[in-house]
Amino acid sequence: MRKILLSMLVLFCMLPLISAGAQGTAEYKTLTVYTALPESELPTYFSEFEKDTGIKIQYVRLSAGELLARVRAEKANPQATVWFGGSYDNFVPAAKDGLLEAYQSPELANIPKVYQDAMGYANPFYVGAIGFACNTDWFKKKGLSYPTSWDDLLKPEFKGQISMAHPSTSGTSYTILATVVQMKGEDGAMKYFGALNQNIRQYTKSGTTPPMDVGLGEAAIGITFSHDGLKPAFEGYPVAMSFPKDGTGYEIGCMALIKNGPAKEVANGKRFIDWMLSKRGQNLFETSKSFRIPVNTQATPPKGAISVDSLKVINYDPVWAGENRTRLVEQFNKVVAAANNLK
Repeated sequence: MRKILLSMLVLFCMLPLISAGAQGTAEYKTLTVYTALPESELPTYFSEFEKDTGIKIQYVRLSAGELLARVRAEKANPQATVWFGGSYDNFVPAAKDGLLEAYQSPELANIPKVYQDAMGYANPFYVGAIGFACNTDWFKKKGLSYPTSWDDLLKPEFKGQISMAHPSTSGTSYTILATVVQMKGEDGAMKYFGALNQNIRQYTKSGTTPPMDVGLGEAAIGITFSHDGLKPAFEGYPVAMSFPKDGTGYEIGCMALIKNGPAKEVANGKRFIDWMLSKRGQNLFETSKSFRIPVNTQATPPKGAISVDSLKVINYDPVWAGENRTRLVEQFNKVVAAANNLK
């Protein structure tokens, strides 16, 4: 009897292990993310995701161009599972280089086809147009009007007063470059950026820096996405947005799984993408004060956000932009030669 009781006790203690073995290993509760979104927004999304799922996110924040370079460098041994944020332009070459894992969220059923990735890799979660963040105090003091066209930025009164990120590191600035190329042609665009260079105060690494420069009075104009330009205005800085009436480009912000990322995190990565595309995740743009326009038709845009539909936007081709990224950045570098000492 004693032996029988001992055997039953051993079996009872082993039941959790037998159960885990039958169902696979215990559920993993961590997710590693590379993100191009501003640091100020991330706690909102990541903390709410952890509340809903119990999954804790570890992340590294980089500008979109730097993020693409890092994923390329880690191709043989990827260190993250999800690429979160940045323009679709950056995901196109990543997919073609075999850096992404095909995954399309079921939540795409609530997202317009025009924003979706026909290749099956990127999952769109916001849109935003390119515009000009203007320091209201500077313009009032100078008695000048805000720029309302791309050519307005070439005016001599703006010499040394424009902040713009560099397209070699910034997804925002690459969208600016690709927009002007699609409007003016490649030769015309390079002549334009050569002329604009005379008015540039500095080229920054990240596309979120120019509107901050404007808010702090370090520049009169910052070329940026509308959601990034509206943020300092909401925080009380003297910033107003203006948009080119001759047309502007826009970004489709995306997420994707990184190919061959940590296997134990893949299920969590899919769960995060699904969650961020859901009405619940998209409505957090209001909480984070990001002013991003959600693409889920069931979600509510943040108060004060500027809809792409309200602006004159060009028929921007993000696939072409993505396929020609390396070549166009090289051309820009030849014309502007300002890739060193970025801030």
